[in-house]
Amino acid sequence: MGDTQRPAKKTVKSRPKPASTNEPQFVQLLSPEGRRVKHPDYDIDLSDEEYRGLYRDLVITRELDAQGTALQRQGQLGLWPSLLGQEAAQVGSGRALRPQDTVFPAYRELGVQWCRGIDLISSFALFRGVDLGGRDTVADRFNMYAIVIASQTLHAAGYAMGVAMDGAVGTEDGEAVIVYHGDGATSEGDFNEALVWAGVFNSPLVFFCQNNQYAISETNARQFRLPPYRRAEGFGVPGIFVDGNDVLATYAVTRGALDRARGGEGPSLVEAYTYRMQPHTTSDDATRYRDEAELDFWRAKDPVVRYRKWLAAEGLADESYFAAIDTEAGEQVRALRARVMALTDPEVSEMFDNVYAQMPAGIAAQRAEAVEFQASLAEPSTGAGSDVR
Repeated sequence: MGDTQRPAKKTVKSRPKPASTNEPQFVQLLSPEGRRVKHPDYDIDLSDEEYRGLYRDLVITRELDAQGTALQRQGQLGLWPSLLGQEAAQVGSGRALRPQDTVFPAYRELGVQWCRGIDLISSFALFRGVDLGGRDTVADRFNMYAIVIASQTLHAAGYAMGVAMDGAVGTEDGEAVIVYHGDGATSEGDFNEALVWAGVFNSPLVFFCQNNQYAISETNARQFRLPPYRRAEGFGVPGIFVDGNDVLATYAVTRGALDRARGGEGPSLVEAYTYRMQPHTTSDDATRYRDEAELDFWRAKDPVVRYRKWLAAEGLADESYFAAIDTEAGEQVRALRARVMALTDPEVSEMFDNVYAQMPAGIAAQRAEAVEFQASLAEPSTGAGSDVR
């Protein structure tokens, strides 16, 4: 938005509820106070170690993300899109994936990347500007970050169509595809086109919408009349509405949607209702469009605090366990920071390499010009009036 347009402060509202009893129920397995809640269609039964592991994922993801913000503020990254407040949505869905599943992220999915066991340095290198975030996406089954809003939904739809055409669905060992996007992406043509194609071709694709309330400064009310999970029905796709700050509910719902996709039952849209506690990115000033009362409202629903309360109440973890996780998170942060600081700047010529199998003459000329200009910057000036010391 331009500097002359200042959005009005948003009134704090409770979470939206379905308009009638015929619509999907809000799926929640842990209340904001950390009490276990039963749901008729979704439940979860993990081992004690798996329950504790989810807490480890939440805490480490939060601390690594906080380091991204710190590094940017210290001038070590050009930009950082924080996921603070969205950890449960990412960890719950990330842990619901199976090894054979393929992920198409947006640009904030650090928690999913962590759960998939992918080296996080690729994300930090991208935002440091030393490379384009490239990895072996085939081996990782985790595609590159998509900065262009909703573009990844079409990529995922096309890939999932290929999975279906290859016959890699219909069994328990089949492949499912998940694409992550925000509420803002649902206003893009790419998203709607992806839903058309995924629905028509019955593709094994889960659209995972992290509804964090804002598309930069635009609230949900300025984006759509009906929430994403209700809009899915118009494409012939089931929509599920889940508490995105509840790691257990997110896990259960995503697992169900992925199993459905693997079984050949087609696509689903999961709307994880959550909240972005930090600005959209480190270049955004969120104080222009939301106030402290709204933040306080959502702090009471903190996904990490909620889950910790439940673990403690159930006797699944004690203070020594929580302290050990804090120590491990600190070690992870220090190791990551050292690696980020050790990243070297690329040669200017590298931006031209590996783009074409055979470099066109025009691109080769641009490469030579860039190399020549870079070299000239290192040469001392000998012009009139120069002060070479």
